[in-house]
Amino acid sequence: MEVAAAEARQGHSQVANTIKRLIDDAKTRETTPQKPVLVVPNRSELGTILFTRSSDTRLSDLTLPEKLASRLSRIMLEQRQQSRLREHGLRPRRKILLVGPPGTGKTMTAAALAGELRLSLSTILLEGVITKFLGETAGKLKLIFDTIASTESVYFFDEFDALGARRNQSNDVGEIRRVLNTFLQLLEKDDSRGIIIAATNHPELLDRALFRRFDDVLEYGFPTEEIASRILKSRLGRSAGKNLDLRAAVERAKGLSQADVSRAATEALKHALLHDQPDVTTADLLQSLDERIAAARS
Repeated sequence: MEVAAAEARQGHSQVANTIKRLIDDAKTRETTPQKPVLVVPNRSELGTILFTRSSDTRLSDLTLPEKLASRLSRIMLEQRQQSRLREHGLRPRRKILLVGPPGTGKTMTAAALAGELRLSLSTILLEGVITKFLGETAGKLKLIFDTIASTESVYFFDEFDALGARRNQSNDVGEIRRVLNTFLQLLEKDDSRGIIIAATNHPELLDRALFRRFDDVLEYGFPTEEIASRILKSRLGRSAGKNLDLRAAVERAKGLSQADVSRAATEALKHALLHDQPDVTTADLLQSLDERIAAARS
Protein backbone atom coordinates (compact mmCIF):
# COMPACT_ATOMS: atom_id res chain seq x y z
CA MET A 1 0.00 0.00 0.00
CA GLU A 2 2.93 2.34 0.70
CA VAL A 3 4.27 1.68 -2.80
CA ALA A 4 0.83 2.37 -4.30
CA ALA A 5 0.58 5.62 -2.36
CA ALA A 6 4.04 6.69 -3.51
CA GLU A 7 3.13 6.01 -7.13
CA ALA A 8 -0.10 7.98 -6.74
CA ARG A 9 1.82 10.98 -5.35
CA GLN A 10 4.03 10.93 -8.44
CA GLY A 11 0.98 11.04 -10.68
CA HIS A 12 1.24 7.37 -11.72
CA SER A 13 -2.42 6.66 -11.06
CA GLN A 14 -2.63 3.65 -13.39
CA VAL A 15 0.28 1.91 -11.65
CA ALA A 16 -1.16 2.75 -8.22
CA ASN A 17 -4.57 1.35 -9.16
CA THR A 18 -2.99 -1.84 -10.54
CA ILE A 19 -1.09 -2.42 -7.28
CA LYS A 20 -4.25 -1.82 -5.21
CA ARG A 21 -6.20 -4.26 -7.38
CA LEU A 22 -3.54 -6.94 -6.91
CA ILE A 23 -3.68 -6.42 -3.15
CA ASP A 24 -7.47 -6.74 -3.15
CA ASP A 25 -7.25 -9.92 -5.24
CA ALA A 26 -4.71 -11.38 -2.82
CA LYS A 27 -6.95 -10.66 0.15
CA THR A 28 -9.92 -12.45 -1.39
CA ARG A 29 -7.91 -15.45 -2.63
CA GLU A 30 -8.23 -18.63 -0.56
CA THR A 31 -5.26 -18.93 1.78
CA THR A 32 -3.85 -22.27 0.65
CA PRO A 33 -0.13 -23.14 0.60
CA GLN A 34 1.47 -21.90 -2.60
CA LYS A 35 4.78 -22.62 -4.25
CA PRO A 36 7.33 -19.86 -3.66
CA VAL A 37 7.46 -17.12 -6.26
CA LEU A 38 10.50 -17.57 -8.46
CA VAL A 39 12.50 -14.45 -9.19
CA VAL A 40 14.59 -14.41 -12.37
CA PRO A 41 18.23 -13.88 -11.31
CA ASN A 42 20.05 -10.69 -12.21
CA ARG A 43 21.07 -10.83 -15.87
CA SER A 44 24.45 -9.24 -15.18
CA GLU A 45 25.27 -12.10 -12.81
CA LEU A 46 24.22 -14.68 -15.38
CA GLY A 47 26.26 -13.14 -18.19
CA THR A 48 29.49 -14.72 -16.99
CA ILE A 49 28.08 -18.21 -16.46
CA LEU A 50 25.32 -18.63 -19.08
CA PHE A 51 25.32 -18.06 -22.85
CA THR A 52 21.86 -18.20 -24.41
CA ARG A 53 21.04 -18.29 -28.12
CA SER A 54 18.36 -19.52 -30.47
CA SER A 55 18.89 -22.70 -32.48
CA ASP A 56 17.69 -23.63 -35.95
CA THR A 57 19.33 -27.09 -35.84
CA ARG A 58 16.99 -30.06 -36.26
CA LEU A 59 17.35 -33.78 -35.56
CA SER A 60 17.28 -34.35 -39.32
CA ASP A 61 20.61 -32.47 -39.49
CA LEU A 62 22.25 -35.23 -37.45
CA THR A 63 23.44 -38.49 -38.98
CA LEU A 64 23.02 -41.01 -36.16
CA PRO A 65 22.68 -44.78 -35.72
CA GLU A 66 19.07 -45.95 -35.76
CA LYS A 67 19.05 -46.93 -32.07
CA LEU A 68 20.31 -43.53 -30.94
CA ALA A 69 17.96 -41.66 -33.26
CA SER A 70 15.06 -43.70 -31.87
CA ARG A 71 15.91 -42.78 -28.28
CA LEU A 72 16.10 -39.09 -29.18
CA SER A 73 12.72 -39.37 -30.92
CA ARG A 74 11.30 -40.86 -27.72
CA ILE A 75 12.57 -37.86 -25.74
CA MET A 76 10.95 -35.54 -28.27
CA LEU A 77 7.63 -37.40 -28.10
CA GLU A 78 7.54 -37.24 -24.30
CA GLN A 79 8.37 -33.54 -24.34
CA ARG A 80 5.65 -32.75 -26.86
CA GLN A 81 3.11 -34.85 -24.94
CA GLN A 82 4.23 -33.85 -21.45
CA SER A 83 0.85 -32.38 -20.47
CA ARG A 84 -0.76 -35.73 -21.19
CA LEU A 85 1.88 -37.54 -19.15
CA ARG A 86 1.55 -35.15 -16.19
CA GLU A 87 -2.21 -35.65 -16.13
CA HIS A 88 -1.49 -39.28 -15.22
CA GLY A 89 1.22 -38.47 -12.67
CA LEU A 90 4.07 -39.20 -15.09
CA ARG A 91 7.01 -37.01 -16.01
CA PRO A 92 8.73 -36.68 -19.37
CA ARG A 93 12.42 -37.37 -19.80
CA ARG A 94 14.17 -34.04 -19.31
CA LYS A 95 17.52 -34.78 -17.63
CA ILE A 96 19.82 -36.30 -20.23
CA LEU A 97 23.47 -37.36 -20.04
CA LEU A 98 25.43 -37.67 -23.30
CA VAL A 99 28.71 -39.60 -23.27
CA GLY A 100 31.20 -40.25 -26.03
CA PRO A 101 34.37 -39.02 -27.81
CA PRO A 102 34.71 -35.44 -29.09
CA GLY A 103 33.08 -34.63 -32.42
CA THR A 104 30.49 -37.42 -32.30
CA GLY A 105 27.40 -35.18 -32.12
CA LYS A 106 26.75 -34.42 -28.45
CA THR A 107 26.74 -30.62 -28.71
CA MET A 108 24.76 -30.76 -31.95
CA THR A 109 22.19 -32.99 -30.22
CA ALA A 110 21.60 -30.34 -27.56
CA ALA A 111 21.14 -27.72 -30.28
CA ALA A 112 18.79 -30.01 -32.23
CA LEU A 113 16.56 -30.66 -29.20
CA ALA A 114 16.35 -26.91 -28.60
CA GLY A 115 15.55 -26.30 -32.25
CA GLU A 116 12.90 -29.01 -32.43
CA LEU A 117 11.15 -27.80 -29.28
CA ARG A 118 11.54 -24.13 -30.26
CA LEU A 119 13.39 -23.35 -27.06
CA SER A 120 16.53 -21.31 -26.55
CA LEU A 121 19.82 -23.13 -25.98
CA SER A 122 21.53 -21.98 -22.78
CA THR A 123 25.11 -23.20 -22.48
CA ILE A 124 26.66 -23.15 -19.01
CA LEU A 125 30.12 -21.53 -19.14
CA LEU A 126 32.07 -23.66 -16.68
CA GLU A 127 35.05 -21.29 -16.70
CA GLY A 128 32.72 -18.75 -15.10
CA VAL A 129 31.15 -21.25 -12.70
CA ILE A 130 34.24 -22.94 -11.28
CA THR A 131 36.28 -20.51 -9.19
CA LYS A 132 39.10 -20.73 -6.65
CA PHE A 133 37.05 -19.11 -3.92
CA LEU A 134 35.59 -21.41 -1.29
CA GLY A 135 31.83 -21.72 -1.63
CA GLU A 136 31.48 -19.46 -4.67
CA THR A 137 31.11 -22.30 -7.20
CA ALA A 138 28.23 -23.86 -5.26
CA GLY A 139 26.56 -20.45 -5.12
CA LYS A 140 26.81 -20.05 -8.89
CA LEU A 141 25.32 -23.51 -9.38
CA LYS A 142 22.39 -22.44 -7.21
CA LEU A 143 21.98 -19.37 -9.42
CA ILE A 144 21.89 -21.56 -12.53
CA PHE A 145 19.23 -23.86 -11.10
CA ASP A 146 17.17 -20.85 -10.01
CA THR A 147 17.24 -19.79 -13.65
CA ILE A 148 16.28 -23.30 -14.80
CA ALA A 149 13.28 -23.16 -12.46
CA SER A 150 12.17 -19.75 -13.72
CA THR A 151 12.93 -19.88 -17.47
CA GLU A 152 12.12 -22.79 -19.79
CA SER A 153 15.07 -23.55 -22.04
CA VAL A 154 17.51 -26.32 -22.97
CA TYR A 155 20.39 -26.03 -20.48
CA PHE A 156 23.63 -27.56 -21.69
CA PHE A 157 26.51 -28.52 -19.36
CA ASP A 158 29.42 -29.33 -21.69
CA GLU A 159 32.64 -30.96 -20.44
CA PHE A 160 30.57 -32.08 -17.50
CA ASP A 161 33.37 -34.12 -15.91
CA ALA A 162 34.82 -30.80 -14.68
CA LEU A 163 31.86 -30.64 -12.29
CA GLY A 164 30.98 -34.28 -11.82
CA ALA A 165 34.35 -35.88 -11.11
CA ARG A 166 34.37 -38.79 -8.67
CA ARG A 167 34.50 -37.80 -5.01
CA ASN A 168 37.02 -40.50 -4.10
CA GLN A 169 39.81 -39.46 -6.44
CA SER A 170 43.25 -39.29 -4.86
CA ASN A 171 43.69 -35.61 -5.76
CA ASP A 172 40.23 -34.67 -4.50
CA VAL A 173 39.76 -31.76 -2.12
CA GLY A 174 36.87 -30.90 0.17
CA GLU A 175 35.61 -28.09 -2.05
CA ILE A 176 35.24 -30.43 -5.05
CA ARG A 177 33.16 -32.83 -2.96
CA ARG A 178 30.97 -29.98 -1.76
CA VAL A 179 30.43 -28.74 -5.33
CA LEU A 180 29.44 -32.20 -6.54
CA ASN A 181 27.13 -32.74 -3.56
CA THR A 182 25.50 -29.37 -4.25
CA PHE A 183 24.96 -30.29 -7.90
CA LEU A 184 23.49 -33.68 -6.99
CA GLN A 185 21.04 -32.06 -4.56
CA LEU A 186 20.00 -29.35 -7.02
CA LEU A 187 19.53 -31.84 -9.84
CA GLU A 188 17.52 -34.16 -7.60
CA LYS A 189 15.20 -31.40 -6.42
CA ASP A 190 14.69 -29.76 -9.78
CA ASP A 191 11.16 -30.33 -11.09
CA SER A 192 10.94 -27.55 -13.65
CA ARG A 193 10.04 -27.83 -17.33
CA GLY A 194 13.52 -26.93 -18.54
CA ILE A 195 15.61 -29.62 -20.23
CA ILE A 196 18.99 -30.33 -18.65
CA ILE A 197 21.63 -31.90 -20.88
CA ALA A 198 25.11 -32.79 -19.67
CA ALA A 199 27.86 -34.03 -21.99
CA THR A 200 31.24 -35.58 -21.29
CA ASN A 201 34.08 -37.12 -23.27
CA HIS A 202 35.21 -39.01 -20.15
CA PRO A 203 32.32 -40.90 -18.51
CA GLU A 204 34.81 -42.97 -16.51
CA LEU A 205 35.66 -39.84 -14.50
CA LEU A 206 32.08 -39.17 -13.42
CA ASP A 207 30.83 -39.98 -9.94
CA ARG A 208 28.57 -43.03 -10.14
CA ALA A 209 25.82 -41.26 -8.19
CA LEU A 210 25.33 -38.92 -11.14
CA PHE A 211 24.11 -41.62 -13.50
CA ARG A 212 21.10 -42.34 -11.28
CA ARG A 213 20.04 -38.68 -11.36
CA PHE A 214 19.55 -38.61 -15.15
CA ASP A 215 16.46 -39.90 -16.96
CA ASP A 216 18.49 -41.12 -19.93
CA VAL A 217 22.15 -41.83 -20.66
CA LEU A 218 22.91 -41.76 -24.41
CA GLU A 219 26.18 -43.16 -25.73
CA TYR A 220 27.87 -41.70 -28.82
CA GLY A 221 30.67 -43.30 -30.80
CA PHE A 222 32.72 -42.92 -33.96
CA PRO A 223 30.76 -43.46 -37.19
CA THR A 224 30.31 -46.84 -38.78
CA GLU A 225 31.02 -47.18 -42.50
CA GLU A 226 27.33 -46.70 -43.19
CA ILE A 227 27.16 -43.51 -41.10
CA ALA A 228 30.36 -42.13 -42.68
CA SER A 229 28.95 -42.82 -46.14
CA ARG A 230 25.70 -41.05 -45.28
CA ILE A 231 27.58 -38.03 -43.94
CA LEU A 232 29.67 -37.72 -47.10
CA LYS A 233 26.68 -38.12 -49.40
CA SER A 234 24.65 -35.58 -47.45
CA ARG A 235 27.47 -33.02 -47.29
CA LEU A 236 28.65 -33.35 -50.88
CA GLY A 237 25.19 -33.55 -52.42
CA ARG A 238 25.21 -33.02 -56.17
CA SER A 239 28.89 -32.10 -56.11
CA ALA A 240 29.76 -35.78 -55.70
CA GLY A 241 30.72 -36.67 -59.26
CA LYS A 242 29.90 -39.95 -60.98
CA ASN A 243 33.53 -41.01 -60.77
CA LEU A 244 33.86 -40.30 -57.05
CA ASP A 245 35.13 -43.41 -55.25
CA LEU A 246 32.96 -43.16 -52.12
CA ARG A 247 34.07 -46.58 -50.89
CA ALA A 248 37.72 -45.47 -50.85
CA ALA A 249 36.75 -42.29 -48.98
CA VAL A 250 34.79 -44.25 -46.35
CA GLU A 251 37.72 -46.60 -45.88
CA ARG A 252 40.08 -43.63 -45.42
CA ALA A 253 37.69 -42.04 -42.90
CA LYS A 254 37.95 -44.91 -40.41
CA GLY A 255 38.81 -43.59 -36.95
CA LEU A 256 37.59 -40.07 -37.67
CA SER A 257 34.65 -38.53 -35.82
CA GLN A 258 31.45 -37.41 -37.50
CA ALA A 259 32.60 -33.79 -37.22
CA ASP A 260 35.93 -34.59 -38.90
CA VAL A 261 34.27 -36.47 -41.77
CA SER A 262 31.83 -33.61 -42.34
CA ARG A 263 34.65 -31.05 -42.21
CA ALA A 264 36.71 -33.00 -44.73
CA ALA A 265 33.77 -33.04 -47.14
CA THR A 266 33.35 -29.28 -46.66
CA GLU A 267 37.04 -28.67 -47.42
CA ALA A 268 36.79 -30.75 -50.59
CA LEU A 269 33.73 -28.76 -51.64
CA LYS A 270 35.56 -25.46 -51.14
CA HIS A 271 38.53 -26.71 -53.13
CA ALA A 272 36.29 -27.71 -56.06
CA LEU A 273 34.50 -24.36 -56.00
CA LEU A 274 37.64 -22.22 -55.82
CA HIS A 275 39.33 -24.18 -58.61
CA ASP A 276 36.28 -24.07 -60.89
CA GLN A 277 35.83 -27.85 -60.80
CA PRO A 278 32.34 -29.10 -61.66
CA ASP A 279 32.55 -31.91 -59.09
CA VAL A 280 34.53 -33.03 -56.05
CA THR A 281 37.20 -35.51 -57.12
CA THR A 282 38.27 -38.62 -55.23
CA ALA A 283 41.81 -37.26 -54.91
CA ASP A 284 40.63 -34.00 -53.34
CA LEU A 285 38.32 -35.78 -50.89
CA LEU A 286 41.03 -38.26 -49.85
CA GLN A 287 43.48 -35.39 -49.34
CA SER A 288 40.97 -33.57 -47.12
CA LEU A 289 40.43 -36.73 -45.09
CA ASP A 290 44.21 -37.20 -44.72
CA GLU A 291 44.48 -33.65 -43.39
CA ARG A 292 41.82 -34.37 -40.78
CA ILE A 293 43.62 -37.59 -39.80
CA ALA A 294 46.90 -35.67 -39.36
CA ALA A 295 45.13 -33.00 -37.28
CA ALA A 296 43.51 -35.63 -35.07
CA ARG A 297 46.88 -37.24 -34.39
CA SER A 298 48.70 -33.99 -33.56
